[in-house]
Amino acid sequence: MTLVAVPVGIPYVPFPTIDVGPLTIQVFGLFVAAGVLLGGWLTARRNATLGIATEDTERIVVWLVVAGVVGARLLWVLTNLSAIDSPIDVVAVWEGGLQFSGGFVAALALSPYLVRNLSREQRWHMIDGTAIGLAAGLMGGRIGCYAVGEHFGGTTVFPLGITYQGTPGDTIEGPLVVGETYWSLPVLEFGYVGVILVVLVLLDRRGRYGAGALAGVFCVGYAVCRFASDFLRDYDPTVYGFTGAQYMTMVLLPVGVFFLLSARRRESPVDYRARLAGGGTEAAAETAVDAAGDRAAVDEVPSDDVDVAAVSADRPRED
Repeated sequence: MTLVAVPVGIPYVPFPTIDVGPLTIQVFGLFVAAGVLLGGWLTARRNATLGIATEDTERIVVWLVVAGVVGARLLWVLTNLSAIDSPIDVVAVWEGGLQFSGGFVAALALSPYLVRNLSREQRWHMIDGTAIGLAAGLMGGRIGCYAVGEHFGGTTVFPLGITYQGTPGDTIEGPLVVGETYWSLPVLEFGYVGVILVVLVLLDRRGRYGAGALAGVFCVGYAVCRFASDFLRDYDPTVYGFTGAQYMTMVLLPVGVFFLLSARRRESPVDYRARLAGGGTEAAAETAVDAAGDRAAVDEVPSDDVDVAAVSADRPRED
């Protein structure tokens, strides 16, 4: 009897390009672009319900993406100088080679300038919307990493590992041994970021938590999962035993905790939308409260057109 080897994990062959007629499409670039478009659409759609113009969201998202790609590629180049053989290799992002920590820091540094024209409340709601979009974008990017053969760990019997069935040398990292099963960090990250995205969407639909809470959930969830999963990586450079992304998560975690704790002092999306519908500004909300004290005087006026100035003149001014 002949025994047939059954793959332990997901059968895997890298697919860095797809041929469509005479065109050759780079899969990494395709899924990064798809993730950016989906994330931007989710962010803009969500922010529009909070009075943030779609044009403002699109402008901010575009610049955040540009800063993120430049920062992510720059850090990858600086930590993989041996892979640079020509000037074109420095900018060849369509072949893979983006480090999230570099992109995150670059986008974060540019953020204060991009949101300078928004009100304080809108800035926090923009941050929450961006967290949802970022999660969707990360999932697209990880499909691209999976396609080109990046971010592998050691051998494993974990069912969600990948069992290599390609040709040795066809992956960016490796070489991998045909028939062996390895940890695939893109698979793991796609899974846990997907869970984080579902949680963010459900919390956003509920809308009862203060602005900044969604960003806090993303930062804490991603920091914990990314810090733990990076110990499985076999090919990322480390400093004192930690990857660059792990050092980033050491900052991201307390930032997320701050977002969560401080969110209790800020208005929830539900309350903010109600205030927008009632007048749109804090002054309008305060005027509505003051007007309640004038109800008796207003009820004595038979006409629907009330002289508010005349009514207010009878009330003592408060300093």
